[in-house]
Amino acid sequence: MTNQPLPLAGLRVLEFTHAVLGPTCGMLLADFGAEVIKIEPVPEGDPTRYLQGFGTGFAPFLFRNRKSLAIDLKDPAGAEIIHKLLPTTDILVENFGPGTLERLGFGYETLSEQYPQLIYCALKGFMPGPYEKRIALDEIVQMMSGLAYMTGPPGQPLRAGASITDMTTGMMGAMGILLALREREQTGKGQLVRSALFETATLFMGTHLAASAVLGHKVPSMAGDRISAWGVYHQFPTVDGRIVFIGVTSDKQWERFCQVFNRPNLFDNPNLVTNNGRVDAHDWLIPELRQMFAKMDRSEVIRLCDKANLPFAPVARPEDLFDDPHLNETGALLETTLNSGKTVKLPRVPVAVGDHDFGLRNEPPVVGANGEELLAELGYSEEEIGQLREHGITI
Repeated sequence: MTNQPLPLAGLRVLEFTHAVLGPTCGMLLADFGAEVIKIEPVPEGDPTRYLQGFGTGFAPFLFRNRKSLAIDLKDPAGAEIIHKLLPTTDILVENFGPGTLERLGFGYETLSEQYPQLIYCALKGFMPGPYEKRIALDEIVQMMSGLAYMTGPPGQPLRAGASITDMTTGMMGAMGILLALREREQTGKGQLVRSALFETATLFMGTHLAASAVLGHKVPSMAGDRISAWGVYHQFPTVDGRIVFIGVTSDKQWERFCQVFNRPNLFDNPNLVTNNGRVDAHDWLIPELRQMFAKMDRSEVIRLCDKANLPFAPVARPEDLFDDPHLNETGALLETTLNSGKTVKLPRVPVAVGDHDFGLRNEPPVVGANGEELLAELGYSEEEIGQLREHGITI
């Protein structure tokens, strides 16, 4: 890897975020080299740190490569710390509820007048409009957008198994920030960047909306009930109780499939020569293939799919990824030490730019880990820092 500075090195980001949406944006900026300072409430820090169940992994994954500064923003002395940071700040990212930062005096309209160079990224549930004051969460917009409807079986709308709308909206925010940075190079001025959960979830529905229009406004089949565009594109249980997903998406693949799996009778069937013919034969072809795979163990199915050069996937659980040979050999998992001292392998950002290493530079910080160094940089004396701590303004 190169020793050259990362692409966003030299940029400072103030991050007022929680949960998944804002921290995803901050993580990307941090991974790409920016100095990201996570502003957390005193004394406990971001409540995201203490979520249970599905949320247990949010902070350990999303808070990496950060600095943490814990401040009481409601105290004038705490607000003053932020105003001392802002002249040195390039980007502000926030995803709190509508009006929250405005009430604290850190809304875009206020800050843009005082700090015209600032790029201000507001990530919300909805873009400005009739819904903008509503509270939105990932699952809410999956339901609103039709994404959950298209994911679950008939009559059972089902959210995706990860916070995909939160994370993708965070990615959109990071993309918007990069565009604003490019414009600032030309104008010298910052601007407001927005992205929102509902609009991002709606983007996922673009192909379904187009299909609906092409089909005369008929509802496309939902995931649990649809016949695929491909003749073979299904999950197949194996004799050892595992599942393999197999796709046969071209006529050449079909030929190889029949040869490798020793099914000349299927290849010789004139009704199965084309992909559309195999789609039409779905009702009898897929059950016949299920019977075949149900007599084979998963390792054999994988070996033959690999030999036939087919698109396929053993259906994995999340914990299976820790031992995935490809992820481990390619460095796609980063050894990360959590606040508890436990070490775990977590995903690297999946993009490569030249020889840059978008890896782990800073472990996820404990609350307020970088307070003293940041305050000292701003000119606070040891005595002043002690007084701020004594009064509970910082820790």
